[in-house]
Amino acid sequence: MKAMHDAKITVALATMNRPEKLRQCVAAILNGRTLPAEIIVVDQSTDDRTAELVDASGWRAIAPIRYIRQERKGLASCRNTALVHATQPIVAFTDDDCIPDAGWLTALVRAFEGDERPDAVTGRVLPLGPDRAGLYPVSTRPSATRAVHRRRSLPWAVGTGGNAAVRREWLDRVRGFDERLGIGSPGQSAEDLDLFYRLLRAGAVIQYEPPAVIFHERQPVEGRLSRAASYGFGMGAVCALWARQRDAYTLWIVLRWCVDRGDTLLRACIRRQWWRIREEWLTIDGARRGIAYGLRLANEQPAPAGADAPFDNPQVREAVR
Repeated sequence: MKAMHDAKITVALATMNRPEKLRQCVAAILNGRTLPAEIIVVDQSTDDRTAELVDASGWRAIAPIRYIRQERKGLASCRNTALVHATQPIVAFTDDDCIPDAGWLTALVRAFEGDERPDAVTGRVLPLGPDRAGLYPVSTRPSATRAVHRRRSLPWAVGTGGNAAVRREWLDRVRGFDERLGIGSPGQSAEDLDLFYRLLRAGAVIQYEPPAVIFHERQPVEGRLSRAASYGFGMGAVCALWARQRDAYTLWIVLRWCVDRGDTLLRACIRRQWWRIREEWLTIDGARRGIAYGLRLANEQPAPAGADAPFDNPQVREAVR
């Protein structure tokens, strides 16, 4: 199907050693009803397969593709690098193990142009493909109810970094992602929750838009368990950081998170879902360790976004293939 129109949006994709998943993700974006003005792929791979894929794909005949090879590790670092090179007024983020719906970018554009004129838009994350025995949804956000978040909101209710778009001016204002957090960093996760929370504290309006759908691959039990401790660690780290900034709302966030964990653990015990019980214990133990990490970071300043590149210059071109 031919795209309806091009959007003034940069789509930022971080990837590492998963060229086949990246191929599926980019193909879905390019087959969508709205094309982005550009796609930026930031690659941390240990081999050349992803670079070879981009060169041979023919994607550039459909939309501008920028490929950046980066040695510095971490999802937050990759996203900040994409921000340095982005040329459009809105930057949309998804992950290489996600498949955007054909109407994803169309829904984002309509949300930004809607009555609320939000500064950021998030959307639904649904399991990819039909139910199959032994595979379970990961990081889903199924709510079909539109919501507008201002100032004080539970950050996990706002959205996820795998399906988010933010006006560039606001990303500049809060200095992008904190590279001490997120997959591939010592903080392990929660770089997206931290960004959402800092945006809200700075006065941004974030709209959760259900028609903006991303599909996320299912995982076996082992895959879910491998993520549990890092999720808890990141959550503990950001709560400690916010608390040390004398943000009283953090106490409510911690309380709600603990209640949610306790409720999930109790239900798993009642149903004798042993792997879910283990998942919750791993999450809680990860949070305990993450709090200690966050307290150590509280007196430090995060590294400048995008490393040595000027974060406020959207016209940077170096290092782009």
